[in-house]
Amino acid sequence: MMRQTCTMAPSFRDTPLPLFAPPGDEDEAAPTALSGGRLPSYIADHRQRLRDRFLQAGGPALPDYELLELVLFRAIPRQDVKPLARLLLETFGDFNRVVTASPARLELVKGAGPAVVLELKLVEASAQRLMRARVLQKPLLSSWNALLDYCHTTMSHRETEQFRVLFLDRKNVLIADEEQAKGTVDHVPVYPREIVKRALELNASALILVHNHPSGDPTPSDADLSMTRQVTEACQALGLTLHDHLIIGKSQELSFRSAGYL
Repeated sequence: MMRQTCTMAPSFRDTPLPLFAPPGDEDEAAPTALSGGRLPSYIADHRQRLRDRFLQAGGPALPDYELLELVLFRAIPRQDVKPLARLLLETFGDFNRVVTASPARLELVKGAGPAVVLELKLVEASAQRLMRARVLQKPLLSSWNALLDYCHTTMSHRETEQFRVLFLDRKNVLIADEEQAKGTVDHVPVYPREIVKRALELNASALILVHNHPSGDPTPSDADLSMTRQVTEACQALGLTLHDHLIIGKSQELSFRSAGYL
């Protein structure tokens, strides 16, 4: 069960960073009172040391809680964020699951208000945008690993099923990536006729279907197999190619073509 509170956590003041910082501190608001006194210098020193380590050695050199602290600095500029970083990791498990958690679940954690949620969602959106740039307008069949990375980044940590269609041109270049439907934890409604209709609107020649299994197990269900057969038949009737159907689990994926289902 997800822990929603922590009796030992201090009271966090979730205040967004001002547009203009005070003189002498360009990237952070001046420290203010913490528990009745001025912010201890060791906290400010800790922040600077952490920034320096990140700039010198990069993200891989930092454990999850320190990388999360760096993200939280802007959301909570005047207080120690280490307890909140640890509480978030205790609640969700790791950095990826913290960043990809839904806003509603994040706000259940004591100290994670709107400013914290905003910073975390910005990190998530940035990661997805970077991964998307690796596959958009590129031949997907020769960029398969990049495609799998993109799918895992955008879908593997979702708590409900999402169904996406990747539309390709005659050279198998990705021309559109569109979410077709959202569902529950174990079902998402898919309409094959709508998929092929959209392909014709985009002048696409081929498709790749992608959806996630929140359970983490990418094994296809009977409904997955039936839906894929229907899409295949609809594509064949209109001269479209269905290259693959990917099911994204927590740490692995299943390819219908590789598994012999297509």
